[in-house]
Amino acid sequence: MPVVNRIADYADEMKTWRRHLHQIPELEFDLPKTSAYVAERLREIGVDELHTGIAQTGMVAIITGQGDGPTIGLRADMDALPITEETGVDHASTHAGKMHACGHDGHTTMLLGAAKYLVETRNFSGRVALIFQPAEEEGGGAGIMVQEGIMDRFDIDQVYGIHNMPGAPLGEFVTSPGPLMAAVDTFTINIQGRGGHGAMPHETKDPVMAACGIATAIQTIVSRNNYALDDLVISVTQIHTGTVNNVIPDTAYINGTVRTFDAEVQKMVMQRMADIAQGQAISYGVTAELDYEIGYPSTTNHAENAKFAADVAREISGDDRVTDDAAPEMGAEDFSYMLLARPGAYLFMGQGDGAGLHHPKYDFNDDASPIGASFFARLVERAQPIG
Repeated sequence: MPVVNRIADYADEMKTWRRHLHQIPELEFDLPKTSAYVAERLREIGVDELHTGIAQTGMVAIITGQGDGPTIGLRADMDALPITEETGVDHASTHAGKMHACGHDGHTTMLLGAAKYLVETRNFSGRVALIFQPAEEEGGGAGIMVQEGIMDRFDIDQVYGIHNMPGAPLGEFVTSPGPLMAAVDTFTINIQGRGGHGAMPHETKDPVMAACGIATAIQTIVSRNNYALDDLVISVTQIHTGTVNNVIPDTAYINGTVRTFDAEVQKMVMQRMADIAQGQAISYGVTAELDYEIGYPSTTNHAENAKFAADVAREISGDDRVTDDAAPEMGAEDFSYMLLARPGAYLFMGQGDGAGLHHPKYDFNDDASPIGASFFARLVERAQPIG
């Protein structure tokens, strides 16, 4: 694998960083140990500026190159998941019920490796802004960092990010111009009926049957209201109601997720879901209240930046190990907020066989760290060459 030679020399050090981060997983914005460790490494590396306390525990580090030029942003997420680890590795989580099951410890390590190289060589013009972000999994930390003004404050001109991809060959890169990942919304429908004895349903207004009717009818939005070539997923993931076998309850609760790429499709879903909830409620003699929460927007790459990033990836991994026309997927990513604020691109990078993302047996492949760090470093050198 043609990683940058100097970065290859960091492999053992990067493994130490990554495995320490893996042992101290923290959630959402509450990352005191993680952010302190990252800040300590950045100071050791010798970045020119370190700005902490952004979006609570996020930070931006600045490295200055040789000569005037723009600022390129590179982002890594730092938060973990509320999952109990089952890897059995020596560096397993020491925080009960929390683990790095999505590889953010690896993402952070890749960016630290790139930082070490860029400080040593400074073979670029302008500046690099290293964005270490909290709360990707829950909370939209990227959006908060954008709201707090990092793009203007640090004069960031373009921005890039990577996510590891278990199951894909080590070092394979995948991206695409345009939509890459979906917008994600959450819906909750609270149903109020009138409970009673299970032997006397005629005396009740049954929220259980209403919940079943609403959950089934919602699926017609995909099959009958949406144009077949417009991507849309609606999944009912929870129905909670009742306590015992001979009592019809008073209430029921429905919850689920909506994935879209197009704002008009999203708007249609919101309206149809409201109509269906109310119409079904009337037919069952109950009331239904829809709470529709708009979440992360679609992760949409800028075409020119995606092409450039794919070219850099080819330099690192070879032409036959880069896919630059990948089909969009229905997962979501809050890097989308940064791509709404500035041109840029997001890529997936293979890390070989192993448990999938968000699985209790997942562990980041340390062999991937020098590859990702090399990609970030060459991205900067090619985007902002000296002279």
